[in-house]
Amino acid sequence: MSNNEVKSIRLAVLLSGGGRTLDNLIIQIREGELPARIELVISSSSTAMGLKKATDAGIQARAISKTGKTIDQFSREITAELDNVKPDLVCLAGFMCFYTIPDPYLGKVMNVHPALLPAFGGKGMYGHFVHQAVLDAGCKISGCTVHFADNVYDHGPIIIQRAIRVLEEDTADTLADRVFEEEKIAYPHAINLFAQGRLQIIGKRVRIL
Repeated sequence: MSNNEVKSIRLAVLLSGGGRTLDNLIIQIREGELPARIELVISSSSTAMGLKKATDAGIQARAISKTGKTIDQFSREITAELDNVKPDLVCLAGFMCFYTIPDPYLGKVMNVHPALLPAFGGKGMYGHFVHQAVLDAGCKISGCTVHFADNVYDHGPIIIQRAIRVLEEDTADTLADRVFEEEKIAYPHAINLFAQGRLQIIGKRVRIL
């Protein structure tokens, strides 16, 4: 099924930093590779560059701080904003805070993680820390994982994984750069499969139809 046969879906993007993944999604949409429209960007930081990138692209943007709030309070504020735009899919894109996903959104929240889950996931496993842990463990292969998020850190049914070799001369930074190139392919691919209705969650697994 080609993209022009797929109904465009409504996305919301949650981020905390520079918005590199947001950039990629915007480019994919503009180039006609991704049948979607980003309706809302939410950042956990009011100074995140990702907010400015969203605004510059004409996308509604909101900052929701977790400071002084319980996880439940923080999560309810996010859900209220999501409910206002009614996204078909919520994309976590470098979102550094825990969001408790309410039942109506389970199976509708995706995350991309810069390692081959279930290895090197969990609380504190993000960015530089992930890639340094891969190097410290002496792994020969790393990569990225796109999965449906649930209410456990870096958990939930895996949709797509892409692998790369870990080079002898790799640093955490060089490995991160090469893994991100794989993320730029994997995340839009997973979103496309969702838009096409080709992802079926069966227990802990995702079947691609």
